Amino acid sequence: MAHETTGNFSHIPDGNQNFLIMEQPKDSNLSLYYDFFARYNVKHVVRVCPQETYNITELQTRGIDCHAFPYADGNPPPNDVVEPWLQLCAANKRVNKEAAKGEPAATIAIHCVAGLGRAPVLVAIALIENGMDYLKAVETIREVRRGAINKPQVDFLKNYEKKSKKSSCACM
Repeated sequence: MAHETTGNFSHIPDGNQNFLIMEQPKDSNLSLYYDFFARYNVKHVVRVCPQETYNITELQTRGIDCHAFPYADGNPPPNDVVEPWLQLCAANKRVNKEAAKGEPAATIAIHCVAGLGRAPVLVAIALIENGMDYLKAVETIREVRRGAINKPQVDFLKNYEKKSKKSSCACM
């Protein structure tokens, strides 16, 4: 599936992984997100901003797991955010790899406030862990999310050292 941006949603497929970067939902507009969640088979919603602007009960009722990995805007993600993020990505990747043929891949939806900084940085980390070069990861995200990942964040990604011992791209 090609990279796609629809309104506030930017879909980034990569091997056995799917990400949907988006703006922060609010209780007043969360219902507008459900069609996209169904369309992309969203199984996880990750919030990386500290503000809780929506009730997760309806998401959970719909079979979507919610995760909070908040960290400060403008800063690189600390290890206590990166580690659980990578664990979630690895678990989702396993589910997708084991899925029955023809079954849609599960997607991780992720948001900060505008979906331009913190959320794209974590997706870039996942792409790097999957074997993508940092610059290609940034370009891939920027193709569908104009204005994503500022210069200090690019510098952080340039110096990011993969956590996995071996390249996970061999597992695809």
